[in-house]
Amino acid sequence: MARAGSDGQLAIDDSVAAALRRGHPWVFRDARWGGASFGAGAVVDLVGRDGAFVARGTWDPVAPIAVRVFTRDAAQRLDLDLVAARVERALERRDRFLADPATNAYRLLHGEGDRVPGLVLDRYDHAVVARPDGAAMDAWLERVAARIWPLLVARGVRTLARRVPRDGQSGGASMLEPLQGEPAPDSIEVLESGVRTWVDLARGQKTGAFLDQRDNRVRVRGLARGRRVLNLYSYAGGFSIAAVLGGSGRVTSVDVAHAAHATAQRTFRANGVDPTPHAWVTADALAFLDGARARGEQWDLVICDPPSFAPSEKAKPRALTTYRRLHAACAAVLAPGGTLCAASCSSHVGPDEFLATLDDASLGRADLSVVASFGPPVDHPVVAGWPEGRYLKFVVLG
Repeated sequence: MARAGSDGQLAIDDSVAAALRRGHPWVFRDARWGGASFGAGAVVDLVGRDGAFVARGTWDPVAPIAVRVFTRDAAQRLDLDLVAARVERALERRDRFLADPATNAYRLLHGEGDRVPGLVLDRYDHAVVARPDGAAMDAWLERVAARIWPLLVARGVRTLARRVPRDGQSGGASMLEPLQGEPAPDSIEVLESGVRTWVDLARGQKTGAFLDQRDNRVRVRGLARGRRVLNLYSYAGGFSIAAVLGGSGRVTSVDVAHAAHATAQRTFRANGVDPTPHAWVTADALAFLDGARARGEQWDLVICDPPSFAPSEKAKPRALTTYRRLHAACAAVLAPGGTLCAASCSSHVGPDEFLATLDDASLGRADLSVVASFGPPVDHPVVAGWPEGRYLKFVVLG
């Protein structure tokens, strides 16, 4: 029987219950729930085989993640008050940790890591972009947006927009829908660690930019002086401008999306840098690397930050094979004494598995060692009992 404040209950097995007690926020769909008929965003109680309460979350009728857990306290209601309080706590956390006038683009709310599963809020100066993950948060979003809007306004935000899925959108269509405040701009100039950066909010990846690599862009800036730099999967050129401002006289940026180069060049000009002396290559990264190796080209600093190769556990074996091939190709164009920065955003590939794609056998050379390894930044917090949250790996070899 459903408890007060919930729309129903579902039974889970002991292993799932144990994971939830450790803090894992997801319950994957189970064939035994085939008869469940809750609406998107319904509040459901999860109970053990003995009927005892384990957790409370929101129901998604279609996604692989059937329930996202908000609380393990049977007395705590899952309502707008709870969600708003969690968002306010996340904002206060950023107020403490990101009080840097040289940065006005960062993640305000990191979904599961901030205990508001299924919702991301990214700030770009005065604009905030919300990205719901799944039908459950979609059903809550407009009410949540109205409730938290005063909290955002108090922090200088003038617009809150929703990021809509690319599916069904034409190539040039905006992926933004207004939620609160002024209309969101299609593109916006922000500051990241003192670097002026143009972000395509309307059509770019994620919410417009990959904010989780902010600290790593600073690290690349410190590695680039006097070096020839190759930036693979360069997207909007964040690592490229970091390398130039760090003292590289020649950066080669490679991406399959020609439009991304235009945004990157706009960022170069915003920082007083002429993009003309640098190379802008529209090509598949592996094909480019094969050609570069055949031509005998080399770089002193190679940055490789591809999209996720493992969107599911089933895709992981193929992803690991691709990482090995890609990293071997990077090593083949890395000059003696050079530095390789290899990144992965695949949550299904763990840190040790990723490192295994960077060993001597994978790279085909025995002169590189791991000198540093980094995870998500401070605005992307991780729940200890949720290993999928430690998705970002950035490994420096030299």
